[in-house]
Amino acid sequence: MRPRTIFIAALLSLLAFVSAFAWQLRPFREYPGIEYEAFPLPPDYQEKTEWVFARLMYPAFPGVGFRGNPDWKNGHANWTIDYPRSDRPMSEALRRLTRIHVRSVEQPVDFDAGDEVDNYPWLYAVEVGYWNLTTEQAAKMREYLLRGGFFMCDDFHGTQEWAGFMASMSRVFPDRPVVDIPDSDPIFHTIYDLDKRFQVPGLQYVYSHRIYEKDGTQARWRGIYDDHGRLMVAICHNMDLGDSWEHADNPEYDEKFSSLGMKIAVNYVTYAMTH
Repeated sequence: MRPRTIFIAALLSLLAFVSAFAWQLRPFREYPGIEYEAFPLPPDYQEKTEWVFARLMYPAFPGVGFRGNPDWKNGHANWTIDYPRSDRPMSEALRRLTRIHVRSVEQPVDFDAGDEVDNYPWLYAVEVGYWNLTTEQAAKMREYLLRGGFFMCDDFHGTQEWAGFMASMSRVFPDRPVVDIPDSDPIFHTIYDLDKRFQVPGLQYVYSHRIYEKDGTQARWRGIYDDHGRLMVAICHNMDLGDSWEHADNPEYDEKFSSLGMKIAVNYVTYAMTH
């Protein structure tokens, strides 16, 4: 091997090491949730790993649909729905079903915190029918996605919440369409073949026996692609995968919903790590 080649290889290895080391130094932090506070920590929560469940913190529209604390940076707000009770079973399943080295606890991520989001290849948010990204946050999200990041959103239903979602997403990508993800897309085939998908309801199904919420009678698997055909944004509309992870051990919640919800998560994370 020529000296120049050796030098470049060594430099790339050093940069990868420094990047990984810097990421691993990001301290775990937690916030009070709307549903859960002082949630017990697993004994290995400080383990240094290659992947962390990154949950997006965001401001919400005041008024209808607004929950909890208007000071969203301190938790107890819309972004904390199901947190951390859904994040940790999903992370545990990813540990068991793949060879990805997964941390047992999640990480809340704030677009306002400099380049923090760049440490996480996969980002998740719930209740996005009520998010209200600032101009600066939308720009940060656009940069993150175009640089290779992946965003998955979930747990919003019907036409009103779709409009609320698009009010912010159209600021992130005013020039890119939201399209239906075809069954042939690799995201449905990275680990599991998910051609036979169905609507995954939230916990309300246990009490109402109704699969859908509001006027969201049909599950929609939508997304936004980059110029190279990579899916950057995976939109799970009219379903509640977060509840399917959160209640995977609930005997009143049908196993088939949690099973599909976990498989979707495994595929989406694996896609984000390989595309």
